[in-house]
Amino acid sequence: MTNNAEIQSVKNRFGIIGNAPALNYALSVAVQVAPTDLTVLITGESGSGKESFSKIIHALSARKHGPFIAINCGAIPEGTIDSELFGHVKGSFTGAIDDRKGYFETTNTGTIFLDEIAELPVGTQARLLRVLENGEFIPVGSSKVKKTDVRVVAATNVNLIDAVERGRFREDLYYRLNTVPIAVPPLRERGYDIDLLFRKFSYDFSEKNHIQPIELTESATQLLMSFRFPGNIRQLKNIAEQITILETDRLVSAEVLAKYLPREQVSGLPTLLKGMNGGNDAGFSERDLLYKVLFDMRKDMTDLKKLVLSLMQGGQINAETMKQHSELFNGIHQEDNIAALVPQTMYGPVVASPYKPYQPVDNDGFIKIDDIQDNRNDVEDISHETQEDSFSLEKQEKEMIIKALKKNGFKRKYAASDLGISERTLYRKIKQYDIEDE
Repeated sequence: MTNNAEIQSVKNRFGIIGNAPALNYALSVAVQVAPTDLTVLITGESGSGKESFSKIIHALSARKHGPFIAINCGAIPEGTIDSELFGHVKGSFTGAIDDRKGYFETTNTGTIFLDEIAELPVGTQARLLRVLENGEFIPVGSSKVKKTDVRVVAATNVNLIDAVERGRFREDLYYRLNTVPIAVPPLRERGYDIDLLFRKFSYDFSEKNHIQPIELTESATQLLMSFRFPGNIRQLKNIAEQITILETDRLVSAEVLAKYLPREQVSGLPTLLKGMNGGNDAGFSERDLLYKVLFDMRKDMTDLKKLVLSLMQGGQINAETMKQHSELFNGIHQEDNIAALVPQTMYGPVVASPYKPYQPVDNDGFIKIDDIQDNRNDVEDISHETQEDSFSLEKQEKEMIIKALKKNGFKRKYAASDLGISERTLYRKIKQYDIEDE
């Protein structure tokens, strides 16, 4: 296993700042795999420093004297990427006025770094797989097979397993690339490394422009470390340089730092991705909508418990108490229409709650504690009805599964597709409900 001294030596050589355990582990894997010829897949968010790892692997390998080239697969048009990677012969397409060598030929005996590998077209993926398996490729427009001795280091900022399941990435290529995986941690998971990097960027920028470096107050440092940094190291560097050049006071407070941090990104908590479907709620799945309904119901139940507790302790509910819990009664007249707003699921429509909040009965705006106690039997009935609703949902689910199976001739694959669930889940449901699978 790589020791700390060796990792620190690599950091010093390649200018890597930080001591986060996840970073040190990623570096140790890179150092161990570098002397081999194994294919490496580097995963991590955009701007987290994946290219630096590819350079480390090349510099510590036996190919360090050979060529190294970094290629952004997402920046090359689909129509020309085969020519860029594998070359072409004269006349193979319009504009091919001469033979041209591709990157796999020019980097022979060296290392090629393929960034954003998930952006490769499916046809190009098949060509790359052949190179990885036997070192062979065919230039565009040629029938002559050529050989190359190139080590491939790939990187991606997307989940390739999901891409495989959606049919956008070849499964065999994924497993061929993923011989040795290296996960580069995002900046927000590196703790005090954020402060170290900020100081480094500020100092380097100040020295280059002959100005005094800035310092952060303790509260400003805490605010910086709570920032999510979706742009990772690139974003941190930009913020450090902006503050260094624009602020006249060399001691930066949290209030000043906050001006340079986008408000919607300040929280360190995970957030929902926006823009999946135009940035509106239409992008939510049926499961998301159901979760939202359940969470809202849970909140209402908690508030109702507080309201009842207040009533039992004080003996009455006045107008001020009703005002504090007014959100419980908002839209009460629209409850009958809630079901129309929730999409159909395999369990049937989500039905609005039939229970109405208790209304004030006295002219002075109070509800007497005796009135609440008289309705305890109603609460017990509610629990029974809820249990029956649960059985009803299971019954509807079973019926929907049977209908889908009959519709598709008891072919589970197609029935699962109609139901919007996986074939494995369908099989489990068939066993659960003891459905005869003809």
